[in-house]
Amino acid sequence: MNKNVYTFIGCDCEYEDAGIVIFGAPYDSTTSFRPGTRFASSAMRSESFGIETYSPYQDRDLLDIRVFDSGDLELPFGNPAQALNAIEERAEEILNDGKLPCMIGGEHLVTLGAVRAAAKKYSNLHIVHFDAHADLRDDYLGVKESHACVLHRCWDIVGDGHIYQFGIRSGDRDEFIFAGKHTFMNKFSFGSLAEAVQKIGQEPVYFTLDLDVLDPSEFPGTGTPEAGGVSFAQLLDAVREVSRLNIVGFDVNELSPVYDQTGRSTALACKILREMLLYFYRK
Repeated sequence: MNKNVYTFIGCDCEYEDAGIVIFGAPYDSTTSFRPGTRFASSAMRSESFGIETYSPYQDRDLLDIRVFDSGDLELPFGNPAQALNAIEERAEEILNDGKLPCMIGGEHLVTLGAVRAAAKKYSNLHIVHFDAHADLRDDYLGVKESHACVLHRCWDIVGDGHIYQFGIRSGDRDEFIFAGKHTFMNKFSFGSLAEAVQKIGQEPVYFTLDLDVLDPSEFPGTGTPEAGGVSFAQLLDAVREVSRLNIVGFDVNELSPVYDQTGRSTALACKILREMLLYFYRK
């Protein structure tokens, strides 16, 4: 695996030395409203040099940890099954080498490929999901491999009692009925996150962050903005809480930089990724 020429700030160590490996999954072919998330990973690499490697929130620095940025996968637009296979293969390679995969999406469907890889290695995998949308449809317009169905497809893999959802404030009625039977859903906020973390304990966890969990007043650069979201400060506190878990892989999705010409959404995405890298890094 070769180092990308242009990396996320501070993430340029050699692959063999890395504890975390970044890869981009620039895919948005099943997006149901506004496309554009395929540009997120390249935008975040470029704009990351507008922030510092040092985090005053944690008194830690990206230069003190070892992160390798492998660049973006070349994914076939229009073929979600093949794209998911490519993501699964990359995540599986990273996991088998004893490192944490960090994926930058892309639409939220890309999470399914990484979860498939993690579930191969960890038989009792749990998923912690931050999002505005439930993503629990069984199909969307007859398509089962859609960003609107990604958590249902993950449930197909991990089953009942293994998916914890927070910040959810949108979905059709059937999705909320399904969640009441099969997942743990905390609507609108992170109110019961601490209790969920305690319940999960040290079981292996895949953490997926859909950035539209944020209120569009703070994060307008996304394809499906949803009013009533959380603040950056609340999200950062929640990520800190999640870092108590045994994180075996993670991703950040649904930045669509073309819908925010001010650049503040991309800057926010870069900052939260920096914090996630520092919180989840294992020596």
